Amino acid sequence: MSNSYFQFKQFTIQQDRCAMKVTTDACLFGAWVASEIEYGKLQIENVLDIGTGTGLLSLMIAQKNPGTNIYAIEIDKDAATQARENFDTSLWKDKLAILHEDVKDHSFFEKFDLIISNPPFYEKELKSSTENKNVAHHGESLTLEKLLNVIKNNLNPNGDFFLLLPYKRNEEIKKLFKDHQLAISKILFVRQSVKHDYFRIILKGKFKTQKEDETEFDEISIWDEQQQYIPEFIKLLKDYYLHL
Repeated sequence: MSNSYFQFKQFTIQQDRCAMKVTTDACLFGAWVASEIEYGKLQIENVLDIGTGTGLLSLMIAQKNPGTNIYAIEIDKDAATQARENFDTSLWKDKLAILHEDVKDHSFFEKFDLIISNPPFYEKELKSSTENKNVAHHGESLTLEKLLNVIKNNLNPNGDFFLLLPYKRNEEIKKLFKDHQLAISKILFVRQSVKHDYFRIILKGKFKTQKEDETEFDEISIWDEQQQYIPEFIKLLKDYYLHL
């Protein structure tokens, strides 16, 4: 059974009412996005977190960017309520807002400098008997194509967006980007350990420009051969994880 909460250095994630619990790959995703903001010197005033779940990604971004306004949206009522509670007990509660709505039906009053999403991983695959798990894990309500449409409609022309996806959807997402006139700026291929094949991809995207868009490639493993975190992972997560 998953723990009812996950303690970070500067905030706590309560997760007993959320279908999507805190996972190592989601933490890596949040830390990598925060790193890209910092080292890329991205000028961001507002962020949209689509399908926030526990609010993990919003809180990770807020920790490194305390002056940024972050709007999180979540279709599941229990998850949205718990995310709001996690926000309200954080140091950045005045900069964090949660909406309990379907992002496809919501009209935002502004465009966003940055959009992040850890969307449902699966489409047309075997489902759970638990409805909220199906919403969190399966993309019938929010397919990748629908998600990209939402991003296009709500991203500033010079903005960036980040997605965490299973590696097996690598070729599919590249085609969808092309079809939607979007460009992939960076791809981070993720392994569970140095002995494993890739199991996740993290994408940084933007609107396609007239000039040829080049994609940067990188990779990271979480564990080494002795099941210890590798130095690159520690560097990304040391400001978040308690024991790093």
